[in-house]
Amino acid sequence: MKQLVFITAFFVLMIVSISTASGQNTKIRKYDSLIRLAKTDTTRINLIMWKLDVLATINLDSAISLASTALDEARKIKFYKGEISLIQKLATNYAYKGNFEAASEQLRNMEKRIQSKDSASFASLYSTFGLFYGMQSKYDSSIFFLKKAIRIYERTGTDINLPTSYTNIAIGYQQQSNFPMAIQFQQKALTIYEKNNNETGQAHVLVNMANIYNQLKDRKRAESTYLKTIVLAKKNQLYRVELYAYSNLATLYSDEQKWQKCYEYAIKAAEMGGKNGDQGIQAASLSKASLAMTQLNQFDKATSLSKRAIAIADSSKQPLNIFQAYASMGFALNFVKRWKEAIPYYEKGFSTFKDADIYTYANGAVYKELSECYEKTGNFSKALEWYKQFAMVNDSVRSRDNIQKATEQTMNYEFAQKEQSAKVIQDAKDEVNRTRQIALIFGLILSILMVVGAFAGYFGKRRANALLSKQKKEIEDTLTKLRDTQSQLIQSEKMASLGELTAGIAHEIQNPLNFVNNFSEVNTELISELEEERKKEIRDFANEDEILKDIKQNEQKINHHGKRAGDIVKGMLQHSRSSSGIKEPRDINALADEYLRLSYHGLRAKDKSFNAEMKTDFDDTIGKINIIPQDIGRVLLNLYNNAFYALSEKVKTEHALSQQHALSQQHAAPQGITKAYQPTVSISTKKIGDKIEINVSDNGNGIPQNVVEKIFQPFFTTKPTGQGTGLGLSLSYDIVKAHGGEITVENKEGEGTEFIIHLPLSS
Repeated sequence: MKQLVFITAFFVLMIVSISTASGQNTKIRKYDSLIRLAKTDTTRINLIMWKLDVLATINLDSAISLASTALDEARKIKFYKGEISLIQKLATNYAYKGNFEAASEQLRNMEKRIQSKDSASFASLYSTFGLFYGMQSKYDSSIFFLKKAIRIYERTGTDINLPTSYTNIAIGYQQQSNFPMAIQFQQKALTIYEKNNNETGQAHVLVNMANIYNQLKDRKRAESTYLKTIVLAKKNQLYRVELYAYSNLATLYSDEQKWQKCYEYAIKAAEMGGKNGDQGIQAASLSKASLAMTQLNQFDKATSLSKRAIAIADSSKQPLNIFQAYASMGFALNFVKRWKEAIPYYEKGFSTFKDADIYTYANGAVYKELSECYEKTGNFSKALEWYKQFAMVNDSVRSRDNIQKATEQTMNYEFAQKEQSAKVIQDAKDEVNRTRQIALIFGLILSILMVVGAFAGYFGKRRANALLSKQKKEIEDTLTKLRDTQSQLIQSEKMASLGELTAGIAHEIQNPLNFVNNFSEVNTELISELEEERKKEIRDFANEDEILKDIKQNEQKINHHGKRAGDIVKGMLQHSRSSSGIKEPRDINALADEYLRLSYHGLRAKDKSFNAEMKTDFDDTIGKINIIPQDIGRVLLNLYNNAFYALSEKVKTEHALSQQHALSQQHAAPQGITKAYQPTVSISTKKIGDKIEINVSDNGNGIPQNVVEKIFQPFFTTKPTGQGTGLGLSLSYDIVKAHGGEITVENKEGEGTEFIIHLPLSS
C-alpha cells in the first residue's frame, strides 16, 4: 500500500504578550474580583486588559468578545492608551482565529489612532504587523516590521516586549530555513526570560526552539524540549503553549512513523483546541489522528476522525485545514482500496484551493493519489488529467520522453537499413556465382552458350551494382538524417540543462525581488507620511529627518537587491547562450558552488520533501583557470543533477523499507529504523601539479557494476524511460576531453558514486 503524502499543518506560536502570574484560572478569578472593586473607569479597563492576556490562552472567542466591549468603553471615556492596546489585542486574537480580514481592519484602525510621537505604540503596531504577516507565511514582510519594532524597543530599553519580538522574528527566519539567525534570536529571548526568572516566557521560547530542532531532524533534542515545555506549561497553566507542544509532538512522531504516539498526542491537541476555540488546530489535529489510525489499519476509527475534522474545518473556513481534513478521508479510503469512494473527498479538498493562494509543491503527491484512484476505477481520462497536475513539478518530462522515442526509432531504422543492405549484397554475390557456374558448364558444351552466359553474368552484375548503388545512397541519406537528429538531441540536452536551472534560479531570484517590492511599498508609505508631516503647522524636523533616513536606507537596499537579481539573470543568460568556444579565466570554485546551489534548488522546487546535505571543500590556492564557462558549467550541472537524482531514489527506497517495517510491527511496540539515512553530496577541488582535480560524490545507490563501462556512451542511461536522454554524461565526456582533461568514475554499488575530473591549469 502506498504511503500518503499528507500536508500536516506546522503550527507556530507567535507571542504578543506574556502574563507572569502563576495560573490562568486563579488569575481570572483574581482579575474579576479586582475589576468589581475598581474605583475608576481607566483602572477597570487596565484590569480587563490584564485579564484578556490570560483569557486569550483559554478561549479566543471569549477574549474577542470581552475586548470589543472594553474597546467601546475606552472610546466613550477617551482613554487613548487603553483604546490602542485593546485594538492591538483584537487584531492579535483575530489573527489567531484565522480571520485576517478582521485583523487587518483592526490594524488600520490602530495606525490611524496612534499619535505621531508615541514611539511605544508604533513599536507595538510594527510588532503586531510582524505577527499578522508571519501567520500568513509572508515572512519577508514579517521580518521587516519586526526589525523596526526591535530597533525601537532596543533604543528605549523596553525589556518587557523585546523578547516577544525576538521570538517572533526568529520564527520568520526559521520558516525561511535561516536556522542560525532563528536560534540566535530565540537564545536572546531566552536569556532575558531566564534573567527575570520568567518561566512563562521560557515556555514560549522553548516550544519554538523545539520546532527548529525538529526541522533540523534533531528529533531526540526536539522531543526532550517539547516535554520540558509541557512541564513548564502545566506548572504555570499555559494552556495554549501546552496545546501547541502536543500538536507538534504528534507531527514529530508521525515523521518517525510512531503511529500510536502520533495518535495519542494528536487527540490530546484536538481536545484542547476544541476547548480553546481554535478550530484550525482542532481540525488539523484530528486529521493527524486519522492518518495514524489508517496506518494502524483501524479504518472505521480513521474515517470517524476524518468526518469530525471535515465538519470542524468547514466551519473554520480555512482552506489548508479543509484540504487536510478531506485528504485524510480520501487517504483512508484509498488505503483500503475503496478508490471510487475516495475520489469525491480528494476533489472536494482540492476545490478549496480554487481561490486561495496557499498551494505548494508538497500537495503534488496528493494529485498523484487522486490520479491513481481514477486509474484503478477505469477512468483513464481523469487519471491522465490529475496526473498532469502532478507532473507539472517535473521539468519537461513529456518532452524528454519524445526525444527518447525519436532516438530509439531512428536507431532501429538505421539497423534495419544496414540489415537490408547486407542482404542485397549477399544476394548479388549469389547471383554472380550462379551466373559464372552456368557459364562454365555451358561453355564446355557450346561456345555460343558460353557467350550468352557471359552476357547474362555481365547484365546480372550490372543490375546488382545498380541495386547496391541505390542502397548505398539510401544508407548515406539515413546517416545524414541521423547526424542531424543527434545534433538536435545535443541541443535539446543543452536546453534541458537550462530547464534544470529554471527552478533553482526562480528560488534564487525570488528573495531579492521580494525585498525590492517590500522596500518599495514601505518607501511609498514613508513618503506619504513625510508629505503629511510637512503640511502640519508645527513640523517635527527630527521625525522628518528620521523618515528621510529610512527612505535613503530602503533605497540603498532596493539598489543592492536589484543588482543581486541582475547578477542572477546575467548568469542564467550566460548559461543559455550557445558556447562561444573561447576560453577565459574563471574561478572554478565559484562556478562549482553556484551550480551546486542551483541544481539543489531545482530539485527542491520539484519535491519540497527532499532534503540533502551538501559538503564543499575548495582549494583556495587554485585561482582562475582558462575554461569555456558555459561548457564546464553544463558538465558540473549534469553531475550534480545525477547525484541528487541518485539520493532521491535511495530516499524513496529507504522510506519504502521503513513503511514495510512499520506495517510488520503494527501489533508490537513502535520502533524506528536502526540507522537513519542522511543523503549527502560532496564537492571538492584541489591542485595537483599542473592540473586541478574536481571531485563530485554522493552516497546514493551507486551504478550497477555491469554497466559502469557504458555510462559515457551516447544514449545510454540507467534512468527509467522518459526520465533521461542518455546524452548528459556523453556530452560531459566530450567537453572535458576538448579542454585537454579527463573524467573518470569510481563506483560502489549500493553505497554511492564518485566522478573525478582532471583539467590542466593552463592551455
